Amino acid sequence: MSLLQERKQELINEYQVHATDTGSPEVQIALLSTRISQLSEHLRTHKKDFSSQRGLLLLISQRRQLLLYLRKHHFDRYESVIQRLGIRGLRS
Repeated sequence: MSLLQERKQELINEYQVHATDTGSPEVQIALLSTRISQLSEHLRTHKKDFSSQRGLLLLISQRRQLLLYLRKHHFDRYESVIQRLGIRGLRS
């Protein structure tokens, strides 16, 4: 269920802050969001896959922490990522 290398590289190129960036919060959030959507789709068909459900919750938590960091330290970058990914954001 991991990302293909080509898709992962596309996401990194799209969300990187500078040319050699592979680990900025924006890139991490984009990668996590893709994995979250893949796992959500998997769980729609396999409702009793509880280990994948736990993994999904861990990924959501990790993405939430990164979004909180961005919102606290770089609000303009936070808003940009929220808009580009089409995720709702955090409730107050």
